[in-house]
Amino acid sequence: MSVSQYFKEFCDNLRMSNDTISKIQYRYQQITKRINLDYYISSSSTAHSLYVGSYGRDTEIFTSDIDVIVQLPYSTYEKFNNYSGNGQSALLQEVKSVLNKTYSTSNSKGDGQVIAIKFTDGIDFEILPAFVCEDNSFIHANANSGGSWANTNPRKEIEAIRARNVEVNYNLKRLCRMIRAWKVKCNVPLNGILIDTLAYKFIGNWQYKGESYLYYDFMSRDFFKYLMDIPASQSFWFKPGSGTMILKSGDFQYKAKQAYNKSIEAIKSESDGYHNTSKMKWREIYGTKFPS
Repeated sequence: MSVSQYFKEFCDNLRMSNDTISKIQYRYQQITKRINLDYYISSSSTAHSLYVGSYGRDTEIFTSDIDVIVQLPYSTYEKFNNYSGNGQSALLQEVKSVLNKTYSTSNSKGDGQVIAIKFTDGIDFEILPAFVCEDNSFIHANANSGGSWANTNPRKEIEAIRARNVEVNYNLKRLCRMIRAWKVKCNVPLNGILIDTLAYKFIGNWQYKGESYLYYDFMSRDFFKYLMDIPASQSFWFKPGSGTMILKSGDFQYKAKQAYNKSIEAIKSESDGYHNTSKMKWREIYGTKFPS
């Protein structure tokens, strides 16, 4: 096998199975239908909901949770906004009760901003009740610290990732998925939207952005160097598309340096003809989804 074949197989291995995708679609439709029955007197399984998070941006891997926005009527916002104390918490509890009508045996809970539904097969959902604004962004509840309202604009973020992915020969989303595999294998303190944000910034100026799998060893090496060179003092970035601030969840530079050094070893081993050694080094970085 060639470098191109290694990385193509690796990227294919990171995708969810068709069976998993079918389960996700079914649960998404059931959740959407439940919201529509209670808030809109409608049995639609598609209206008033949106995939967001990594699944919405199409940068998820097999371990990812499924994030969904459910849009509620403005009258519901008025009802809970008029509460004298933490209407946001009350809103989450109401939506939790509604969802329990469909998934009564699931471990659902209100958790600050979302309702989490944990299924026994590990395909977990996080539901964000929200209200659409005139600019197509959303207002949603934050029940922490006494309650407040926050704004999010996932549609712009989804579109920004999609557009740049096309511009760079579909390499952006694959890079995002590969870095998620590194995060899981090496326990790197990077959340999903920060991975996508940093990959978006990196690949726009990468010299081989228009190439394909043959250059993915170089893409790995160069992105790890990009990460390790970010000053530890930098604590926030702005999400593509929406421009919303995102904070770091920990220092990742040391683990990026380790991955960078291993990627150099992997590339040299491949060049010297030690193909198995090279693949072993990539598996140390990315885990067992990388071919052996």
